[in-house]
Amino acid sequence: MPLPTNAAQLITIAVRGNVSQPGLRYPGYIPHANGQSVVLPGMSGVVYNVKVGHQAFGWVADHVEPGVSIANPNNEAEFALHYLSCIGNRALVTSGMAKGGEGIVTGEHARMLIDFPDEVNDLLCVGDTIQIFAQGRGLAFQGYEHIELKKCSPALMDAIPIEAVDAHTLRVPVTMELPPRIMGSGAELNSEYVDQDLMSGDRALMAELGVDQLKLGDLVVIPDHDHHMGRGYRRGAVTIGLCIHGDSVMNGHGPGILTLMTCSTPHIEWVVTPEANIARYLNIGVFA
Repeated sequence: MPLPTNAAQLITIAVRGNVSQPGLRYPGYIPHANGQSVVLPGMSGVVYNVKVGHQAFGWVADHVEPGVSIANPNNEAEFALHYLSCIGNRALVTSGMAKGGEGIVTGEHARMLIDFPDEVNDLLCVGDTIQIFAQGRGLAFQGYEHIELKKCSPALMDAIPIEAVDAHTLRVPVTMELPPRIMGSGAELNSEYVDQDLMSGDRALMAELGVDQLKLGDLVVIPDHDHHMGRGYRRGAVTIGLCIHGDSVMNGHGPGILTLMTCSTPHIEWVVTPEANIARYLNIGVFA
């Protein structure tokens, strides 16, 4: 049984974006952590062969965003798209050859990320309009308001098998534990906005920790991290995150972890579950 929430009191509101064109800053080179410079694809547009549930590592790409990336050219509307859309929200194609196709929001990076079925992806064009049925801002578990939810739709929370341990503590399935020392770029951003990259430059450490097996869509835990008003170390705090984009060659960067749940006290427990991935829970991506 899903835990009771205040979902009945939330509103559902339409926000809109357009399928974005990949862009490169002149001259296109990305600084590699080993000192080289490379030109790689990855961010924005329609990605046909990387989906939620695929590996976060191993692609010849930088910050690869699975599925479809959308943005709004109006600055205020773009902020609304970012701050109101939540993981698990329904998305509807409202223009172009794929009009009527439906998908699911899977992440927030420089763009909002959406998973569509292959037959919709194949018909999408840069510039097509996508409307999101945004719901989830203000979502809370009844009786567990000290555990803050961020970017979580009711549909996502209903799909994840979260358990009540006692009157103060919840238990969440995760695929792995990320030590705070490997959390990098994104600490400077507020935790309501986009993600924080884990630092993957030390490949031997990634293998030792098992982080190199991370998948897009995996739920993860960051112990001793408090993401209430930002992202930082606090002993005893717990944050549950979601892997939303792929690895990076840049120093201080790597797969992106979006904040889903955070508690400044040790009242989130976790159980390591290899299947803890939103592709499986929402029947999207590789599990569609």
